[in-house]
Amino acid sequence: MNPNSSVVVKTLADRFDRSEVASFRRKMQEVLRRDQPRIVFDLSSVTHLDSAGIKFLLDCLSTIVRRDGELKLAALSPQAEMILEITRVGRLFEVFPAAEDAVRSFDVFLPNTHHYPEPWDLFRSVSDNQRTADLIASSAPADLDGKPTRGEAAA
Repeated sequence: MNPNSSVVVKTLADRFDRSEVASFRRKMQEVLRRDQPRIVFDLSSVTHLDSAGIKFLLDCLSTIVRRDGELKLAALSPQAEMILEITRVGRLFEVFPAAEDAVRSFDVFLPNTHHYPEPWDLFRSVSDNQRTADLIASSAPADLDGKPTRGEAAA
């Protein structure tokens, strides 16, 4: 693995408040200056998370995204999970049950699950495209009134 692309795991203090944020921010400066930083914050021991702590998480996320990196949260304590849920900040992060899971997730490629037509489908003959449209229309469900849905021929 490239040393420049290694994952940094940092465990947050039990009281992640204004005073702790200031010292933690100084410790994180070098990591945040890297190109494409990959960071996991372990929140397993966090029992107190105030607005300064939340702002720090958001500032880190913003800085890391601008550097084309990723920030993931792991092992949220019940208190941290509750605060992140109440403030709705938690939905901005990928959250994992353990730091090890978060670290492994950096090397996992998840293919896009949306089905997009293949480029060569555009070059099918008109009759092939019509057959495909007919198959789709014949398998389309009726609406709640029993009437055929759009694309389905009325009987």
